[in-house]
Amino acid sequence: MTSAIGLMSGTSIDGIDAAAIETDGLHAVVPRGALTVPYEPALRARIRSVLGGNGELAAVEIELTEAHARAVDALIRQFGLRDASLIGFHGHTVLHRPWEGRTWQIGDGALLARLTGLDVVNDFRAADVASGGQGAPFVPLYHQALAAGLERPLAVLNIGGVANVTWLGRSDDQILAFDTGPGNALIDDWAHTHTGRPIDESGALARAGKPDMNRVARFLVHPFFNVPPPKSLDRDDFARFMPSGLSPADGAATLAAMTVAAVAAARRHFPEPAKRWLVTGGGRRNPVLMALLAAQLDVPVIPVEQVGWDGDALEAQAFAYLAVRSVKGLALSLPQTTGVAAPMTGGRLHRAARRS
Repeated sequence: MTSAIGLMSGTSIDGIDAAAIETDGLHAVVPRGALTVPYEPALRARIRSVLGGNGELAAVEIELTEAHARAVDALIRQFGLRDASLIGFHGHTVLHRPWEGRTWQIGDGALLARLTGLDVVNDFRAADVASGGQGAPFVPLYHQALAAGLERPLAVLNIGGVANVTWLGRSDDQILAFDTGPGNALIDDWAHTHTGRPIDESGALARAGKPDMNRVARFLVHPFFNVPPPKSLDRDDFARFMPSGLSPADGAATLAAMTVAAVAAARRHFPEPAKRWLVTGGGRRNPVLMALLAAQLDVPVIPVEQVGWDGDALEAQAFAYLAVRSVKGLALSLPQTTGVAAPMTGGRLHRAARRS
């Protein structure tokens, strides 16, 4: 068993999720603590300025890495994790174009190893994309490990910047994963533009509005929804559907309806209907999204906390788990999760200097 720390900032621009687990990289997972460190507004703005792979990337990467090092230090101090030996460092996705053979997560693994004194695995997705995979989603194997013993078929929906789903069938070889469409990214961008706040807190803006269902219908005609999985998205792939001309409330309501409509459309790709949906990611805290999901999916829709998982920590835990798998040379992705030709390991290991 390895005590590992995972760090996730992903595609949303809220902050850093840091979590520790003890794991064998297979079926054993013991959570050991987690925390979230919001980005300072100035850093959030600088990250936003380099999305798409433009701007002062080198300087922002250093600043982002230093912020992650502070998060590691806070996690270790708060939970007494002196035995931690490995970090899984996802970094922040600034560009995801797998059809061009490109995925880009900023974050300096070597610098993080120097700052923390711990070995670091980063660059998880590159090997998958270089081998023809989508490079996303990358958490399904962790979902599978956690879901042992739960009734299946089961769907695990992560609503982050982009939304993705893991479908788990009746046996462990029955797994499918793919991005469903926008998650929180467009809603967050809309809220930032119209209210100055980074998110639609508790769905208050969307709750006050009325969705434009004609726009939702046009959104659902996008060819992405009929493409067989596995498939993935960049956070800005649906940016042209920003509901310009609507009031702030109606625009937020329309974007929420788009997010949920895309999730509902994903069911056409499941080999068998899910008996239950477990929701993780920041979107589970948006009551408007959760109510719309419950209305459209016609089966129980619950936050992952109701089965004992920590939705705030889950993706960070996953990258701790994947770091252990990477060091052991185990698969991080499968043909059914990213479309790669064969089970694929990956990640780059940066060894920390050993103290004498």
